[in-house]
Amino acid sequence: MISIRHSNERGGGDYGWLNTRHTFSFDQYYDPRFNNFRSLRVINEDWVAPGQGFPMHPHRDMEIITYVLEGGLKHSDSMGNGSIIRPGDGQRMSAGTGVRHSEANPSRSESVHLLQIWITPDRPGHQPGYEQKAFPEAEKRGKLRLIASPDGSDGSVTIHQDARLYVALLAPGEQVQHDLARGRYAWLQVAKGEVELNGKKLTQGDGAAISDEGKLTLEGVQDAEVLLFDLA
Repeated sequence: MISIRHSNERGGGDYGWLNTRHTFSFDQYYDPRFNNFRSLRVINEDWVAPGQGFPMHPHRDMEIITYVLEGGLKHSDSMGNGSIIRPGDGQRMSAGTGVRHSEANPSRSESVHLLQIWITPDRPGHQPGYEQKAFPEAEKRGKLRLIASPDGSDGSVTIHQDARLYVALLAPGEQVQHDLARGRYAWLQVAKGEVELNGKKLTQGDGAAISDEGKLTLEGVQDAEVLLFDLA
């Protein structure tokens, strides 16, 4: 079964410095039908204006993945980490017992476009941690590239949950397939472009909850970038 969450049905708003869309309930937006999907708790699509950002604030007991689509995002945290997250990077912050962090757009002329993803950990109380890796475009072109997993396989960043995140770049007519094991679930998020998922069309910003589907076939309709979550 594939249930589509259309882009224009998401929550959020335009606050001048931040234009944001929430796939699941977040902050002041609440929809009991879309509170989470399995361990996937948040997918926020953000456009942050030049020189603006999120000041230092706390989190705990959450696996936070930031995936930048355009521009750069400056990260700082109470663990002493500081970096610029670029398109294609996979950045994971395990909030665990508690961490403070800030995210800002260091550019004075260009906005930054990103997805922030929260995954509920397998248990509370993990040690806070941070990891960032670059995943070149060639590794995602026409294939599903694993970028986050519970065991760090294939060079992915490590998260404290039985969940795997893949990213693919698809040209029109290009296909990738993913076998979904019995009892597993999936969520597809279209970051850019347009695709067909088992014959169902999804466009930029759309998501899809997937269950009881043994094989997933993704085909590019327009040049596309997609994120696929394989979930317990």
